[in-house]
Amino acid sequence: MSEEISVADAYRKGSIIFMGMEILVAQGALVPRPETELLGNTAVDVLRAMDVSAPRIIDMCCGAGNLACAIASQVPSARVWASDLTDGCIDATRRNVVHHGLADRVSVYQGDLFDVLSNSKLDGTIDVIVCNPPYISEKRLEGDRSDLITLEPREAFAAGPYGLSLHMRVVKDALRYLRPGGILLFEVGLGQDRQVIRLLERGKGYTNIRTVTNHVGEVRVVLAEAKPAA
Repeated sequence: MSEEISVADAYRKGSIIFMGMEILVAQGALVPRPETELLGNTAVDVLRAMDVSAPRIIDMCCGAGNLACAIASQVPSARVWASDLTDGCIDATRRNVVHHGLADRVSVYQGDLFDVLSNSKLDGTIDVIVCNPPYISEKRLEGDRSDLITLEPREAFAAGPYGLSLHMRVVKDALRYLRPGGILLFEVGLGQDRQVIRLLERGKGYTNIRTVTNHVGEVRVVLAEAKPAA
């Protein structure tokens, strides 16, 4: 089954299963992909290894809220702040938060990356930031990946000339919110892991940079730990 057909089916049905949960979907927000479960499961593993009594998580570029809801569901003491830019994503995330009875632990914000959280008093308190940003270059969206925007919003995929414009901004701005030892986790496109690792290395605020591979050995997650303040 092609990706386009599966997306069409998900929109027609109105939901899809992600990390064992029914996630409501509608046009205007990206349909969660099975490969993103690796990011969600890695984040859950990281949180459990931290052994923090009430972990605090930001889901940046939350899309339909699938990661925010799945993490909150699997880590019952977690408090999650989910953020995205478009009306479609925010509507979908809010619907899923209500659908799963998570409104007391998952807050939803609309804005341009971290800008919307700047007055939320979260500085230096976040244990994990999980981010599945757009990561397709504009050139590819006009070429061999133009099929992606047949049914789904362009904003869910477009990431500048190299597919890394959102990663660059998040690497820089996440340090304000992560506590020392807090973890930033990204989903990356195939072959982008080395570029994202270099971004983290150049940021100089991160250590213990590492990758996670899927079942066929492809790197799809990059994560790094925030260094203590100098």
